[in-house]
This record gives sequence, structure tokens and C-alpha cells, in this order.
Amino acid sequence: MIQVYTGNGKGKTTAAIGLALRAVGAGMNVYIAQFVKGGCYSEIRALKKIRGIKVEQFGRNCFIKKVPEEEDCRLAAKGLEKVKKVIAQKKYRLVILDEINIALKFKLIPLSVVLDLIRRMPRGSELVLTGRYAHPRIMESADLVSEVKERKHYYRNGLKARKGIEF
Repeated sequence: MIQVYTGNGKGKTTAAIGLALRAVGAGMNVYIAQFVKGGCYSEIRALKKIRGIKVEQFGRNCFIKKVPEEEDCRLAAKGLEKVKKVIAQKKYRLVILDEINIALKFKLIPLSVVLDLIRRMPRGSELVLTGRYAHPRIMESADLVSEVKERKHYYRNGLKARKGIEF
């Protein structure tokens, strides 16, 4: 099954991590590839302590602000190659491609390769793609699409990101 968590609201990565915890609790192995992000976020520290979850990051320590740099493209391509191998191994029942939609939006990786990954996903496994701006073809390929919509956000009142809540 293919799941997409997209939209402009907060909680897409959090939802995917919740699914990862549920899957591990049911005895499944989980692989999380985090695109576009680098650095030691609180969720990464926690996830690395959980047996049955493997997390790897394929991004720099800063988020892309305007124009991606060559290093952003190199890291995303490296992540995509790793994900291909992970899916081919059939070791993980749940594979999460966190912020893959952002990587596609910024053209760090080709849409055709991600669509091919979706087609190659083994039966009985779950693939989750997160991030804003999910491409229409990604959503068409999915079995489930959840759109997280912002109605109100405290950032608009000047509140900064808080450790343990946003990172």
C-alpha cells in the first residue's frame, strides 16, 4: 500500500513517525529516509534508540530556502539510491520517505524514479511519502492520501520553533 501525507499544515512527519511506532509495536521492521533534512532533530535521536527502526538522513543541516545547491541534489540522489536498495532487499515492511515531496518540488530527484519505486514496492509492504506539494501523479499512485491543512498556526503570531515540539 502507498500512503501520502501532504498539505501545508503541521504534522506530516509526526504522523509518519506515529505509524512507524505502531508498525514496530506489531513486530515490523521500519526504514525511514529523511530527504532535504539533516541534523539531529529530537525525533531522530528518539528513533535511533528504537530496535526495529533504521533512520538515515539525506540532506544538509539547513533546509532549502530558495534555490537548491549542488550538494542538495547529490544528497537526495544518494538517498534515492539507498531507498532503491532497501526496497529491493524486502527487509522492511514499512518504508517512509520523509519530505520526498519537497525533494520532488525542488527537482532534486526525478519524478519518474519515485514513481518507479512506488511500482516496485513489494506486496504486503507499506510505502509512506511525506511533505508539502505532493505531485498529482504521486497522489494518483497512492492508495491513501491525507492532506494536513493549516487553519491556524502560532508561527503567525511570532512564536519560534520549539525543541521537542517542532524539532
